[in-house]
Amino acid sequence: MTDNKNIDRRTFLKRLGAGAAVSSLALAGCDSAKKSASGNSSESLITGGEMTYRTNPKTGEKVSILGYGCMRWPTVKSNQSERGGEVIDQEAVNDLVDTALKHGVNYFDTSPAYCEGFSEHATGIALSRHPRDSYYIATKLSNFAPSTWSREASIEMYNNSLKELQTPYIDYMLLHAVGMGEDGMEAYENRYIKNGILDFLLKEREAGRIKNLGFSYHGDVKVFDYLLSKHDEYKWDFVQIQLNYLDWKHAKEVNSSNTPAEYLYGELEKRGIPAVIMEPLLGGRLANVPDHVVERLKQREPERSVASWAFRYAGTHPGVLTVLSGMTYKEHLEDNLLSFCPLKPLTEDEMQFLYETADLMMQYPTVPCNNCKYCMPCPYGIDIPANLLHYNKCINEGNVVASTQSENYKEARRAFLIGYDRSVPKLRQASHCIGCRQCVSHCPQEIDIPAELHKIDRYVDKLKQGKV
Repeated sequence: MTDNKNIDRRTFLKRLGAGAAVSSLALAGCDSAKKSASGNSSESLITGGEMTYRTNPKTGEKVSILGYGCMRWPTVKSNQSERGGEVIDQEAVNDLVDTALKHGVNYFDTSPAYCEGFSEHATGIALSRHPRDSYYIATKLSNFAPSTWSREASIEMYNNSLKELQTPYIDYMLLHAVGMGEDGMEAYENRYIKNGILDFLLKEREAGRIKNLGFSYHGDVKVFDYLLSKHDEYKWDFVQIQLNYLDWKHAKEVNSSNTPAEYLYGELEKRGIPAVIMEPLLGGRLANVPDHVVERLKQREPERSVASWAFRYAGTHPGVLTVLSGMTYKEHLEDNLLSFCPLKPLTEDEMQFLYETADLMMQYPTVPCNNCKYCMPCPYGIDIPANLLHYNKCINEGNVVASTQSENYKEARRAFLIGYDRSVPKLRQASHCIGCRQCVSHCPQEIDIPAELHKIDRYVDKLKQGKV
């Protein structure tokens, strides 16, 4: 085992595979604090009651149905960073964590890969200010890069997580994103089996330094099925899956590499394995739905936010332990607390209403980007998620048109082009993509990112020429 006390951040990021092409500290997986993350004081938050909790069947622990995803901590501009740019706003993180704990949130999910390696550090600072028994920490062994596949490097990453999180144990430890890659099974074998790391983690659980051991799943369903077939041997304590009302039946239509959530959840339910839910909003897409879908949801529940439908849907399933949400701003936290304090489960009629809503949404071919920012940084400075999300936004708002003869052509053209320049600086737009494909292997949704960027660039060019 390698002593990691003296590992520096530059070395760590290189070993993680996230630091080789970093051109700035524009933190991937973190959102720039264009507005205050602190917002109003915690006293201003109004909820309908107390947090709903689910019971861990193994430990009896009461886990908040709303879990805090630490992938998108707020950032601020800084001249003190190693290369200039942005750093995590620790004061804002502390405030968000304090507010979340005050209102009953006790599950915090992070990773060595989040925020370009800085999420665990910031999360550890914020949480360590509170009694250790007042919260549960979930983190991951994010040994994606071949340089981290050795036993020594993987154990070093694990020990570094304990150090950064300022804790002697991890409540919920995950094998991170199993199933990803061109050959999901081969990647799983290289990351966890051939190096003996899964055996190591199992022993750490026996020793009590890991309280619950599970995995998060993306990609190849054969890997998911295989790991569940080993449940009698490994005794998975929980599994993290992507679940929302669009992915319940339409996951493969959204992205051919995905697996319908109905199947994933059903297989866990059969075995009595609690599910931790990621992407309840599909990276924000279920909070930014087409206008006619907004109208449909508001007609049904005028006082509820569009996002609350997705959160209530995820939480309604009884086998769900917690629903993760990356909350950058106080406003996000407040809205989510309203959905879960307490959780009002959907009725069967409301569930059917959402499935019909999902059917309507599938008529709009948006790019399946979840804004996870695993694709970042781009070596050529392109803000990949911003390009894809602007395109999706314009589709949802009816501002992507088929021809100059479209009824709203002038308005749509103006909205797309002006909005594009406002949301994505010119030097970071799709036109700068050279098709190097370095981003593709990092995308959990397996999007052909260069193809999508080139499609956007062609569309923009035609709009500028007035040819579409």
